[in-house]
Amino acid sequence: MARTQRDTDRGRHRITDGDGVAVESALVGDGLELSYPTSEETVVDCARLDVPEGAVTALVGPNGSGKSTLLKGLSNHLEPDAGTITIHGNDLNSFDPKELARELGVLSQENDSLGSITVEDLVYHGRYPHRGFFDGVDVEDHEAVDRAVELAGIEALRETELGQLSGGQKQLAWIAMVLAQETDVLLLDEPTTFLDVHHQFRVLETIRQLNERKGVTVAVVLHDISQAARFADYLVAMRDGELYDWGPPEEVVTEELLADVFGVEARVTREPELQVLPKRALSDR
Repeated sequence: MARTQRDTDRGRHRITDGDGVAVESALVGDGLELSYPTSEETVVDCARLDVPEGAVTALVGPNGSGKSTLLKGLSNHLEPDAGTITIHGNDLNSFDPKELARELGVLSQENDSLGSITVEDLVYHGRYPHRGFFDGVDVEDHEAVDRAVELAGIEALRETELGQLSGGQKQLAWIAMVLAQETDVLLLDEPTTFLDVHHQFRVLETIRQLNERKGVTVAVVLHDISQAARFADYLVAMRDGELYDWGPPEEVVTEELLADVFGVEARVTREPELQVLPKRALSDR
């Protein structure tokens, strides 16, 4: 497991493996200030965020902590008021939309309601960055869609219309569409929200398999810190629009963090594996 060495004076992070060798970052936000046209103040103020290459990074924190806003900035869906965002060393603003879609796959919370199209048709939409305006679907597109559908585990639903799916099935279909883009970096905003426990684990297992089989870099917003600690290589804990802590789950998840960030008294155990056992909500928040 790679470790994080912090330069606390500068708010920056240097990622190294067990031998002290630097681990590259696929996506970097530097000096970020993010807000919305309707907000009077800065929503996210982030000195630096690194999304390590080839790893799964989970953004965690309470509602309103800035997780989704930060992901919008990283995905170029929200222009920063200050700072820069780079992917593999290149500024996001240097890409046109189609070029960026070949580099970066994004699953947002706001998906269009497309109840009348089939799952297969939806997944084929993920291939648009790889085709010219007049190009038809080719063998590579078919193969990419087949791989995405298989990885998401929705082969039996290919001909089913989206409007006939359960919430969990529909979420897996949208994930398959993003997988069909075959990008090296994937950003997912709360992909398990409103899903039952079975489908939550299906989604998280699909993300983990994608990372392990294809080496895809993933940044994912999650509400459940126990799930995040189990499935992610790194955690980014946010509070009030700022990074509270960053690093491997076994270093970041502490009883102090759960009190400060989530407002709960909890017990954290590390044997035989990391577990979070909530006790009660703290009243001084």
